[in-house]
This record gives sequence, structure tokens and C-alpha cells, in this order.
Amino acid sequence: MTNDTTEPLPGGPETAETPAPAPASRLPELLHAAVAAVGGTERPGQVRMAEAVSAAVDDGEHLLVQAGTGTGKSLAYLVPALAHGDRVVVATATLALQRQLVERDLPRTVEALHPVLRRRPLFAMLKGRSNYLCLHRANEGTPSDEGEGLFDPVDALGGPTGKLGKDVLRLREWAEETETGDRDDLTPGVSDRAWAQLAVTSKECLGASRCAYGEECFAEQARERAKLADVVVTNHAMLAIDAIEGAPVLPEHGLLIIDEAHELVNRVTGAATAELTVGAVNRAVKRAAKLANEKAVDALQAAAENFHGLMETAQPGQVDELPEYLGYAVAAIRDACRQVITSLGETRDKGLTDEDAVRKQAMASAETLHETADRLLTGSEYDVVWIERSDRFGPGTASLRVAPLSVSGLLRENLYKDRSVVLTSATLKLGGDFNGVAASLGLPGETRLPDQRTPDGPAAETGEDAPPYWRGLDVGSPFSYPKQGILYVAKHLPPPGREPDRPEMLDELTELIGAAGGRTLGLFSSMRAAQTAAEKLRERLDVPILLQGEDTLGELIKTFAADAETCLFGTLSLWQGVDVPGSACQLVVMDRIPFPRPDDPLMSARQKDVEARGGNGFMAVAATHAALLMAQGAGRLVRAADDKGIVAVLDPRLATARYGGFFRSSMPDFWYTTDRNQVRRSLAAIDAAAPPVKQR
Repeated sequence: MTNDTTEPLPGGPETAETPAPAPASRLPELLHAAVAAVGGTERPGQVRMAEAVSAAVDDGEHLLVQAGTGTGKSLAYLVPALAHGDRVVVATATLALQRQLVERDLPRTVEALHPVLRRRPLFAMLKGRSNYLCLHRANEGTPSDEGEGLFDPVDALGGPTGKLGKDVLRLREWAEETETGDRDDLTPGVSDRAWAQLAVTSKECLGASRCAYGEECFAEQARERAKLADVVVTNHAMLAIDAIEGAPVLPEHGLLIIDEAHELVNRVTGAATAELTVGAVNRAVKRAAKLANEKAVDALQAAAENFHGLMETAQPGQVDELPEYLGYAVAAIRDACRQVITSLGETRDKGLTDEDAVRKQAMASAETLHETADRLLTGSEYDVVWIERSDRFGPGTASLRVAPLSVSGLLRENLYKDRSVVLTSATLKLGGDFNGVAASLGLPGETRLPDQRTPDGPAAETGEDAPPYWRGLDVGSPFSYPKQGILYVAKHLPPPGREPDRPEMLDELTELIGAAGGRTLGLFSSMRAAQTAAEKLRERLDVPILLQGEDTLGELIKTFAADAETCLFGTLSLWQGVDVPGSACQLVVMDRIPFPRPDDPLMSARQKDVEARGGNGFMAVAATHAALLMAQGAGRLVRAADDKGIVAVLDPRLATARYGGFFRSSMPDFWYTTDRNQVRRSLAAIDAAAPPVKQR
């Protein structure tokens, strides 16, 4: 998506190539115009943030900004970024914010600033290649083994009767009418499996110069638009690829803005994590069999069967060093993949043939497996290896996974050079300061207030080995949290154990929901706990209780927001992904402090690493992880200036444990109490005074 090309101002000599200067003194005027254009209200915190972003860009420094819900942070960074003139990349974690920026905030802001800037900056959205439909796949058929039998059985007219076949047929029809090929523009959507039939990864792509559809390619067109744009909106995953692979996928830019920055470490870790699965090896065998020589395919088949047998009995948990038998199996996969890659290279024709797509896909599978196996065998001290059992690839399927022990060094080396970086979120300040989050983002050292400088200015701290210079700023929130919300800790409950069925907690939850008249978002630390609570409370209460997984998340939230009595229970994605302003959500319940599981291999390894270096592993890893989630979860309550309600934490450790103050200071500044009777009276009063639920 892009805006139209720039047109010169009527009656004026200046165009986009000769913009009018926009000094910092004009920032208030620009911000005021932008806020008016989107129909918002200018906030003091928004002004402070815009001024800080402008100063960071001018000084070539890095900035961490905590901006509470309702601050209007999108405009607070877009306005100074557009005024400065350098190309800017904005990376976000969620599709909702990407769409808001490209479809609402940027078009209106560009038009509002046009009279002052005397130019209309161009903007575009850029995602990874697999997010765009592949025209070669759509028009030439699906070369993948997964695509075999897609259209069996067929109906009387010869059309597919299965859901997968119908979805693929719909995608091929959509390919003829879509202008973007972007999966997120397809409504209704399709399953991941269906989309995979008509999309390719960067390794599977033939390349624009070799593909018959290269000039029409949706992914290539998106990249070309991004090259011309002044503002490129992308996601954290693309930013991670840009940092990890060393081959730039984003156009050069002088300013990087990372919104929803509390998610960045997890997204980069995910992008840097690899796994070896039986299914992936078997797919590579099928793909290689189409073109590679028989000897190489047989070697990979034998390696796959051996690996399968070993993984059937493998016990889950961290692997400090690969056992000899497993090492041999992984080495056999690596060596067989090398043979396949060599064989596929020898059969490559110089010109474009019908086999190129098949070969490219087979090569991509073999190369990915080879890289993962080689990484596992290398056994770097900076990696964590573990065996995991899950139902993602079949009941109880085991996989061998490898992830970086930390991504802070990776981010420090690749994120902050040759550009200013602004990182912003509603939750960056944990336990009263930015230092914990900053360190995880590759920004070590003490935070500085916005008006602090080194004696010789920022240049005094530059140099080869100097840590990136950064500032931390909390611009607060326009909401009055002590007046709008209560933080209630059920201090009288027994501490939670490992079992999801906590009778006293369920009794407390039943009474709270009854007093609230429904209106409850239940945030649970595990899916088992959410399922248990939903099952038990459906027997006790007359209000509807929705459970994550029983419908799409979007539909569940829509239903929850439309009915005052309805409750919604779920786990991780609900802690951060629900935006329901108004009276439909007046009670947010957390069943316990969401510490990572004790048997989580990656978190445990990171905690031990901190302790080995003399730090407090529990606070640096487990507590920080939980505090971020609790801050995000508590943020679900107050989404508008007239919202009122209660956040109830059914874990007494928040009141009694030594670390309780760290968690409470990381959450919005609600009025705090442990008085259960007071909370029930307050909930009843809030329910009685609640306005009708607004239909969205």
C-alpha cells in the first residue's frame, strides 16, 4: 500500500524535491495539525514525546519512551520523523497497528503536514516474501508434495469438495483480482496449510529475473514501493531478519522507530530459533526424490528413518551436549543434505525450465536442514539446545530445537549503528526504571533523563567499543489510574501450586464475576488453567463464558465486547491483544503471577547464565518476563478516559513476597487494596453505574 506520488503545491515553486524547511520550532504547529486531522486530542505526554523524538533524531541518539494507552504515540513519532526528512522505518509487532498506520494515521498526517512541509512524503508497507501470494505457484501449479491430491475428491462439476482444495481454488481466483497479493488483505482468511500452497519463502523463490511472473510479482512490487517511500512500515520479524542475516532486506534509512518494543526480544529470538523435526526431514526426502540422484536421496531417507526412531523415545528437556547417538543421527542428516545440495546443483540447467521451481523448493529444504543440523553439531556456548514434545506436528511429536541464549548482543551490533533508534511501548519501565528492558534490547548502562548530557555532548561516548548512548523517558498516560481503577490482590488465598484446579481461587473468581455482573476478562497463566476455570464456572454462573480456542480470537473478542454479561477466558495472546474500551470489560482477573515454567529450557538457561555472571537470575529473567506480562495484562482494563474497573490478582505473592513491590511498580498506578469486601462493593457499584455497552 502506498500513497499517491507527490504533486507540486499550486502557485508555489517548491515540490517534494525542494521542501520547505521544518525547524524544531515548528514542531508544535505540525503536531497540532496532525492531531486535528485524525480527530484526536493533543496530550501533554504526546507533546513531550514528539519533542524527545525530534531531539534524538537531531542529536543522532537513541531513545526509549514509555507512553501509556491513550497518549497518541503514533503521531508523536510520525510527525517529527516526517518533519526531519530522512527515510524512516517503523516496525511494529501487530497487524492492527500496521494497518492503523498505513490506512489511517499516515494518510491523514501527510495531508495535514503538506501545507507546512510543502511535500507529501510517500509511505509503503513491507513484509516478508511468504506474506505475499506467489503468481508462479498460482498459475503454474503447486510443486510441493503437500499439494498432491488437493482436489480429490471432486464434486459433480469437477470442483474440490475438501476445505483445503476449496481454499486453494479461492486463492487462485483471488490472485486474478488482488492488487497487493498480501495475505492480510484476503477476507475471509485461509489456513496456514492452504496459504503455503501458493506462497514461497525467500529461499524457494526463483528470483524476479528468472521467473516468468517477475515483473508482476507482488513481493517484488512491495519491495520497489519501499525503495521509493519516505516511510516504510514493517514488522518485527522483518527487522529481525535484517539484523540476523546481515543481508539488508529493508531500504537504507536514517531513523528506525520500533513500536510495541516490549515484544522485540521475543520476535528476534523466534526468528533466530531453528528446529529439526521428523516431518521436515521427510518433506526434504520427498522433494529431493524428484530431481536429486538416487544415492543422495537414499542417504537422506536412511538418516530420516534413524532420526525418527530416536526421537520417538527422546525425553523432553535441555540438552547441554548432544548424546553420541543423537549426534550421529544429526550428522547423518547434515551430510546427506550436503549430498542432495550437490546433486541438485549438478542437474541445474542454465535456462528456465519447468523443473526450476521444484528444484528451488528441494534445495531450500535441504539447505535449511543442513544449516540447522550444522548449528546443532557446532554446539556454540551462545546457543541453547533442547528436545521439545508438542502436538504441532502430530500427537506428542518430538523436535530438536536451538535458540540463542541472548539476543542483546545481536541487537547491539546490528540495530543501533548509523541511525537513530526510537523504541516505544506502554510497558518499558519495570520496577521503576528502564534498565532491565534496555539491557535486554542491547542498550546497557544507566538511563539518562532527557535533559542530561555528557560534558562534551553525545560524541564523548562514541567509539568502537562504547555502548550505544540512550535516554529513557516516561511521558505518562492521559488517564487518571488511581481514580479509574483498583488493583486488588487476594492476599487471603493460599499460594498457587502446580495444579490448575485451585478451589479457593475458583470460589473467589466466582464471587468477583458475580459482583461485576459478568464484564470479565480472565487472564490465565496456562491453557489448562483457563479451561478448568471455564468448565467449573459455567456450572456455577448464569453469564456466558467464552474460552480461547473455541472460536477465532477476533470473533471471541467481538462477542465479548458486544455483551456486558459475557466473560472471556484465555491465555498468552489475551494478556496483550485485547482492546475493549467501555463497560464490556470492567474486571480483569489474573489467576497467578505468570512466571515462566520451571522446565522452560530457554528461560532456565538464561537465568543460569545471569547467575553465573554474578547477577540475580530470577529477577533478571523470570521476574522481568512476568512483570512485562502483568503490566500488559493490567493495561487491558482502562482503554478510554471514562473507563472504570478493577484488576484482580488471585495470587497472594503479589502482596506478601519480597518481589511483590517490583511487580506492582511495573503496573499502572491503580489504587491498591487487599480488602475483599471493599472490592466486591466497588464492583457492584461500578456495575450498577455502567453505561450500556457501545456496539463497535
